[in-house]
Amino acid sequence: MNSDISLKTIEQKLIEHVSAILSAGVDQVSLDTPLHTLGVDSLGFVELLVFIEKEFKVKLMESGMVRDDFRTIRSLAKCIDKTMA
Repeated sequence: MNSDISLKTIEQKLIEHVSAILSAGVDQVSLDTPLHTLGVDSLGFVELLVFIEKEFKVKLMESGMVRDDFRTIRSLAKCIDKTMA
């Protein structure tokens, strides 16, 4: 993965992964719905963190991300995009 990846691509990859975690269709996962409202539990959240580190090569512990960055897929994608820049 390189830093030329677009924000839209990051959002799409996150939507696909969250839908897989939830065993839901990608059309059921909204960019702006809080992750906990979508049904992402603590185990699903850990799966998502591992995916982000592997897929986007982001070291979360060193990224400076805060709790609000993980509120929605959109906020998470923006933060990943900024971290990769």
